[in-house]
Amino acid sequence: MPGPDGPDAADDAGGVPGVDEAGGGLPPDVADAMEAFLLGQAPSLTRVQVAERAGVPLDLAVTLWHQLGFPHHDDEDVAFTEGDVEALRLTSDLVRIGILPADSQAALVRTLGRSFARLAEWQTTLLAGLAVEGEDPGSAATQLATDVLPRVESLQAYVWRRHLANAAQHLLEDAGGLTSSESVLSVCFVDIVGYTTRSRSLDGTELVQWVDAFEQDTTTLVVDHGGQVIKTIGDEVLFTVADPASAVAVAMALTARGDDEDDAFPRVRAGIAHGPVVRRLGDVFGSTVNAASRLTSAARPGSVLVDAGLHDALATDGDDDPWRWRRVRRVSAKGFTDLAAWRVREHLRA
Repeated sequence: MPGPDGPDAADDAGGVPGVDEAGGGLPPDVADAMEAFLLGQAPSLTRVQVAERAGVPLDLAVTLWHQLGFPHHDDEDVAFTEGDVEALRLTSDLVRIGILPADSQAALVRTLGRSFARLAEWQTTLLAGLAVEGEDPGSAATQLATDVLPRVESLQAYVWRRHLANAAQHLLEDAGGLTSSESVLSVCFVDIVGYTTRSRSLDGTELVQWVDAFEQDTTTLVVDHGGQVIKTIGDEVLFTVADPASAVAVAMALTARGDDEDDAFPRVRAGIAHGPVVRRLGDVFGSTVNAASRLTSAARPGSVLVDAGLHDALATDGDDDPWRWRRVRRVSAKGFTDLAAWRVREHLRA
């Protein structure tokens, strides 16, 4: 299969890492060969040359390089390729035409760097494990580099475009989204109860499988209700959704699963707040987010606590209310004088 820059890219770069004919294992320069294959060519430029070719000041080039999370290089280090020149030129173009404002450039570049660094680390760990487990590690590495990675790259581009389309749709549905980064959303944290104790009884593989299952099932339910998972933090998932009723439905479904002894889903607790939220680079900020976090910490195992914003948006005095609301003692939380809270349960009818 052709490499990134055509059928001869791997040969020009020194070959895809394979079996060392003399020793029968991976060659000593496997890291350099793999780097050259993945980058499309072996590094041949210094950072000074990259900046000159891209027509960008050296100090800006160095700043962008650091913001992306890449290691420091001296002016004399030959560590760059023509791909770095093109990337720097494209970044400069985005700033010049106003798509990437200077005041948000650093934050966006840092976010790109962190996101792809985590993704790359996980992918290489996975692929390296598959290569080592094979009968012929050298052949497996070659197959992964030539057959698997191009497919992963294409899949990443597809997933990115899909998420871009979804984000654009949410933006259009939000009346204020086109002019402001602030939106009114329901913010929910779902937290595993007894995570520390349970994690001590599991080995590394079992812990990963347990947490993965929790994240997967939670994400599926959130997406099915029109929400968005903002981030996962070990034993906790943070998600947002425009419809407060959907936020309650998701939280109640997850706590119900956790209370079912026949379900492997962990026992959880949740806190939901509804109000203005500042959205920035895929994350959310503001007092509404802080309130949801504090409510989660105060919630009992298997329960859902909500703030006044969500209660006022959903609670009714009629029998048609699908939820039962019980006012609880105000939550003492840093940054809040008194955080009003309600415990919500499903309204069971005879």
